[in-house]
Amino acid sequence: MEASAGMVAGSHKRNELVRIRHDSSDSGSKPMKNLNGQICQICGDTVGLTATGDVFVACNECAFPVCRPCYEYERKDGNQSCPQCKTRYKRHRGSPRVEGDEDEDDSDDIENEFNYAQGKAKARRQWEDDPDLSSSSRRESQQPIPLLTNGQTMSGEIPCATPDTQSVRTTSGPLGPSEKVHSLPYVDPRQPVPVRIVDPSKDLNSYGLGNVDWKERVEGWKLKQEKNMVQMTGRYAEGKGGDVEGTGSNGEELQMVDDARQPMSRVVPIPSSQLTPYRVVIILRLIILGFFLQYRVTHPVKDAYPLWLTSVICEIWFALSWLLDQFPKWSPINRETYLERLALRYDREGEPSQLDPVDVFVSTVDPLKEPPLVTANTVLSILSVDYPVDKVSCYVSDDGSAMLTFEALSETAEFAKKWVPFCKKHNIEPRAPEFYFAQKIDYLKDKIQPSFVKERRAMKREYEEFKVRINALVAKAQKMPEEGWTMQDGTPWPGNNPRDHPGMIQVFLGHSGGLDTDGNELPRLVYVSREKRPGFQHHKKAGAMNALIRVSAVLTNGAYLLNVDCDHYFNNSKALKEAMCFMMDPVLGKKTCYVQFPQRFDGIDLHDRYANRNIVFFDINMKGQDGVQGPVYVGTGCCFNRQALYGYDPVLTEEDLEPNIIVKSCCGSRKKGKGGNKKYSDKKKAMGRTESTVPIFNMEDIEEGVEGYDDERTLLMSQKSLEKRFGQSPVFIAATFMEQGGIPPSTNPATLLKEAIHVISCGYEDKTEWGKEIGWIYGSVTEDILTGFKMHARGWISIYCMPPRPAFKGSAPINLSDRLNQVLRWALGSIEIFLSRHCPLWYGYNGKLKPLMRLAYINTIVYPFTSIPLIAYCTLPAFCLLTNKFIIPEVTDFYLIFS
Repeated sequence: MEASAGMVAGSHKRNELVRIRHDSSDSGSKPMKNLNGQICQICGDTVGLTATGDVFVACNECAFPVCRPCYEYERKDGNQSCPQCKTRYKRHRGSPRVEGDEDEDDSDDIENEFNYAQGKAKARRQWEDDPDLSSSSRRESQQPIPLLTNGQTMSGEIPCATPDTQSVRTTSGPLGPSEKVHSLPYVDPRQPVPVRIVDPSKDLNSYGLGNVDWKERVEGWKLKQEKNMVQMTGRYAEGKGGDVEGTGSNGEELQMVDDARQPMSRVVPIPSSQLTPYRVVIILRLIILGFFLQYRVTHPVKDAYPLWLTSVICEIWFALSWLLDQFPKWSPINRETYLERLALRYDREGEPSQLDPVDVFVSTVDPLKEPPLVTANTVLSILSVDYPVDKVSCYVSDDGSAMLTFEALSETAEFAKKWVPFCKKHNIEPRAPEFYFAQKIDYLKDKIQPSFVKERRAMKREYEEFKVRINALVAKAQKMPEEGWTMQDGTPWPGNNPRDHPGMIQVFLGHSGGLDTDGNELPRLVYVSREKRPGFQHHKKAGAMNALIRVSAVLTNGAYLLNVDCDHYFNNSKALKEAMCFMMDPVLGKKTCYVQFPQRFDGIDLHDRYANRNIVFFDINMKGQDGVQGPVYVGTGCCFNRQALYGYDPVLTEEDLEPNIIVKSCCGSRKKGKGGNKKYSDKKKAMGRTESTVPIFNMEDIEEGVEGYDDERTLLMSQKSLEKRFGQSPVFIAATFMEQGGIPPSTNPATLLKEAIHVISCGYEDKTEWGKEIGWIYGSVTEDILTGFKMHARGWISIYCMPPRPAFKGSAPINLSDRLNQVLRWALGSIEIFLSRHCPLWYGYNGKLKPLMRLAYINTIVYPFTSIPLIAYCTLPAFCLLTNKFIIPEVTDFYLIFS
């Protein structure tokens, strides 16, 4: 018997089925024909037949053609509904039960369900009467064929895929001794089969976004994993002399390849038992509210008309506010990540890490209000994060140009050489020393190294000495000398005047000599204080963050950015990997602008008297927005796609852009069309471009006019237009085209620091699009809401990630005055957005911002105005008592009897 090897590669198949192919010359079996010509509209395979010889029909309502593997996966890990009519899939015989299945009266024995010998006597008689089929062929078709998975073989034969037999296994994973494998017998193609008519000519785009997600996932995985699969296949052949065996290390490697092809995250729908009552309550309240307002409007009180009119206006406003708050929460979702799959795909042990570089931003202003010890703990938690050290860079923005912050950061860099190896050696959490040593838990739990106790005591003593040195610096900085601060070499500190000083950059770690006590490399740590001069607008935090974008692009150019406030430390050392599960997804990452983590706080009293936890917002509202277009940006604990901050549009499919007209732009993604909207017409080219780590435009192209690498259409982008958009820095402009991060090869490393100083000068942003279309958007003290809104308006989506262990923790206001000042600042920022051109009421009507997402943003900017009708409504009872007039009509006894 001859054998050939093959592998069924489908993104939706959790376990790739590998079967034995019998040569037709020996077995006499005939290949199965596609009788009905129906193709699965998800994976492209044939729909297949059921046990009784009928065409498999997944949906009994619309008969949308879906094969059984896609049907099983959609029920297990998808939304359990038909992609066309959205009807929930019914359970077919032989399918495992999932949550939500209706109880059936018939037997649920899996063996009986997969025993297709009963009820197929007619089909078997047809095989026996067929003179073309030999007796050996009939025996082979009637006996179950053992299923081979993960490279397992029988009798030295090489497994391969074949359409002659459909095999189904009852459990997932490698075959065990107790597992049963069943096969579907061959069906004579000459016999008529009842077929439910489905129009195959319908365009796939008419079947909904779920179908598009499948197609994108398949294409993305094939592009991303094709190279790895070829390497793995060659490795097997080289290691075994070309003979693939199903036992030992090769079987494990095949399982690893199978796991690496799986999605790195998935959406976990809220159970219908919880979501349905919530929606029912909303609808009931809406109906009751409608009857109430109808009664109030149609029954005016003439003798107290001003009071009645005021009350009705307030009630209508309250109703609208309630609607704005409820409808964006109509479809909340949860998400979960698979870090082990991320590691198998991009960070395999013993191989160079393929994870994309990340630049982490920390912003601080006044070290007397934001204690340097708190900032130091945040920096230490970043430097010890569980991520390749050569892929992490930490940038600290000192917008107050304080020498105290500079010296504290210098001390932090020295202590990090001891703290980082201790954290990684013993895998401790959290990795901010102040909060780690303050934990009231059994710190010996799960620790197995005998040296841990001794090393922990020594490290705690080192940290206490570090705290003393930081406290000494704080005490020294309480009173500034008349001549100003001087550095250790006697030169004056350049930032003595915080409103008039040059730009300053200092690289503490990540260069020669920046090694820890074990001799290992440390992440890069960079101190940045942008230039400030009188007469220039500096735009507070938004301007400081934009300066960090440019500095980081010149020095390290990480593909992604993560910003945290100085008092928000990494509580979960795997937070960056959690974000990469979404950002580095072959399909989802191309249209994700940021991954937002919830805010969690330390030091809140048991009763949370100032409502610092914001449970309703972070645990309910944000999940609801995630089910629409993504959560709003809340200012900290957020991982950004650098390309989104550069003002580029995402890689969108035709369905994402409907009803927009799709036009091509420079290189498929670069040139902006009218109104600032770019459309993508060739998704495959865009995906292929994203896979490359080579810049689309090199320095020579920029100097002479950048030429796009598009075979069909070549457009020129002049250097002047690039400078008008990004500023006059060829190094930075070249870095903007490195979509996977990294410094452009044509850049001279000796000039990087000089160029970095140039891009943080106070006049660099003049006559550019910084703060308008690029980076953090100016115009409001709540720049976070405005920046996220601009990205969503371009068509980007965002992700809400809530890992089991909170990713970040911060400090919350501990007194009423601080809390009121915080709330007042948020309210003023919302009013500024309401009065600007970026108001969600009239901005961004280009079809890319979803209606429910617009309602969510409208709710964030109009809530301060609720205070006006609230005060008026609260004073109405006092006016009624003083004037003896009421806002509702008087009710007679006769009305009460009949009501």
